[in-house]
Amino acid sequence: MRAELAQLGIEEAKTTKAVDEAVKNTDGTLMVVVNSVCGCAAGGVRPGIAMALQNSPNKPDRSITVFAGADIDATETAREYFKGYMPSSPSIGFLKNGELVQLFERRDLEGRPPAMTQIIDRFYFILMERPPYRGGFFFLANQY
Repeated sequence: MRAELAQLGIEEAKTTKAVDEAVKNTDGTLMVVVNSVCGCAAGGVRPGIAMALQNSPNKPDRSITVFAGADIDATETAREYFKGYMPSSPSIGFLKNGELVQLFERRDLEGRPPAMTQIIDRFYFILMERPPYRGGFFFLANQY
């Protein structure tokens, strides 16, 4: 489960310090994946992220992952950057210069096949180059 994302070059942030360092020292876009052992992470989210990173010309400048239920302090720290949202795993947060631009919560990702997760990720990588739009998943699905 951890290895799936690490093999893609997504850094494991297992400590509070590692999460803070990534957020504070990343110029540009940072993708933060809150990984979990649940079926929707295994069946859709992790494979979808893999497809998006492999197939999209637009990628975040840096990507990290925390593992909910294992990296407890790191996960809590990551979620502190997701102001206004309840804890959710799995989830995918996009930050630009340390500020949250978009968070895809479990409800946005759960039950969606990997191809849909790939679409979410690929188009959000593109949108990161534009002013933020807070329409979330349904905007992306309906526009593309």
